[in-house]
Amino acid sequence: MFRFKVIKKSKEGEARIGEFNTPHGMVKTPVFMPVGTQATVKGLTPEELKGIGTEIILANTYHLYLRPGHQVIERIGGLHKFMHWDGPILTDSGGYQVFSLNALREISEEGVTFKSHIDGSIHLITPESVIHIQESLGADIITCLDECTPYPATYEYTQRSLELTINWAKRSKATKTNNHQALFGIIQGGMYRDLRERSAKEMVEVDPDGYAIGGLSVGETKLLTWEMIEYTIPHLLPDRPRYIMGIGTPEDIVECVYRGVDMFDCVLPTRNARNGMLFTNSGKIVIRNSAYRLDEDPIDKDCDCYTCRNYSRAYLRHLFMAGEILASRLNTLHNLYHFICLMNDIRQAIFEDRFLQFRRDFYHKRCNT
Repeated sequence: MFRFKVIKKSKEGEARIGEFNTPHGMVKTPVFMPVGTQATVKGLTPEELKGIGTEIILANTYHLYLRPGHQVIERIGGLHKFMHWDGPILTDSGGYQVFSLNALREISEEGVTFKSHIDGSIHLITPESVIHIQESLGADIITCLDECTPYPATYEYTQRSLELTINWAKRSKATKTNNHQALFGIIQGGMYRDLRERSAKEMVEVDPDGYAIGGLSVGETKLLTWEMIEYTIPHLLPDRPRYIMGIGTPEDIVECVYRGVDMFDCVLPTRNARNGMLFTNSGKIVIRNSAYRLDEDPIDKDCDCYTCRNYSRAYLRHLFMAGEILASRLNTLHNLYHFICLMNDIRQAIFEDRFLQFRRDFYHKRCNT
């Protein structure tokens, strides 16, 4: 059974460290979840993910439903066996992916009708079918279907969207049958304070195992993002994990942890790696830049990842410019290791009651290089 407990709360802000147990292991929070959309974190093996300290990964219900199909995965033994990953897995509901289809979808009280981006076939997903799909996949944490409210959106549209999402959460909980899976309900409410508060309070009444904060980082300013989080979290029960969906620059993570968020996922470290943008403790570097052509230094002198221990910026630039597959792999190893280490450092800072100093130092390094 899923259990979450707070280990320590910071004396500074709302940051906290905790842990939750799943059938496939324990996870320490705050935590970053590498994104394995198609049942793979692009470019890396499960052993490599374990080697850099990954505790939990995310897979996508929408994509796996369309290809290869949840029935295929279930028949082979579930998602863990299918992808050779024995740690915890969270599956998102696919609501954001359907949202991004825009003109190819139609939303109703029943659910969402959409056209596959793969072959144009028409599908209907409902709160009930999304739960059935995720139960077939066998993830440790599953999520309710929601409507990701666009930005900007009118108050009236956002209110209707919120009501739909809450109703779908109630139907999702009533449908769920696997007690070994935790269910997270998704909070919406757009960029309206009262609707965020209402969504949080009504989701507490639904009583899911955890809360996912959705509908952010969809075009609004960072200041507005932080405000919406601050309007949401005080209305949630403190004994449930708080997961913010799809937000994940290092700066985002530090600010969200400060405001009480426990879980993160984002494609940024892996996508940026494939595009040659690398994260360091001093900020980002773009490895294709000619400045690195003769640079014998590692990506980050303070990093102990496999890539930084063995390869120079000059070599990584050469691989990237030559279009070699190894460039993506080495860059991805480094970026994900950077994010995992960031979470370790955050947890240690909270444990030692120095998170505000950590936050100041974090920005100081980036502003003085």
